[in-house]
Amino acid sequence: MDPVTLETERLVLRAFTPADVDAVYEACQDEDIQFYTPVPVPYRRADAEKLVGEKLPARWAEDKDYTLGAFRKDTGALVGSYCLTLISRGVWELGYWAVREQRGHGYSVEAARALCDWGWATLDVHRIEWWAMVGNTGSRAVAEKLGFTVEGTLRRRGIANDGQPHDWWVGGLLRP
Repeated sequence: MDPVTLETERLVLRAFTPADVDAVYEACQDEDIQFYTPVPVPYRRADAEKLVGEKLPARWAEDKDYTLGAFRKDTGALVGSYCLTLISRGVWELGYWAVREQRGHGYSVEAARALCDWGWATLDVHRIEWWAMVGNTGSRAVAEKLGFTVEGTLRRRGIANDGQPHDWWVGGLLRP
């Protein structure tokens, strides 16, 4: 599938382009993004270049992962990255990170809702899952505002960038 562009009241969600490399690089210097999401540590400019120039376009082409950057309409500033990733037939995972300065304004809920709505309308989806490391209360708050049901805690589910296993929350959102 070719990348799409989605619009909300305050945001434009679109595929990342080479012009966004610096903004992605800067955002991924945030210690919270490096701890709670699977980005390389340290995060180098070359990582952003490879992500934007190679990895994300290939994933769109494979129809297994649809990632969009969310940008403010008023300033053009990067708000964050939002994706739907195929887990199994009819089940997709919602993933996201937000630029530190853009948090707390409702942008992540707005962007994630637009992406989920697009998924319901476009993809063969009956369930969207959300996963977050225990302690990532911002991610959990976004998921709950979107209507996800927190279904449990998986003990020592994954190893984070600190090299230690951590517990993870899991939630689900069923087709409306």
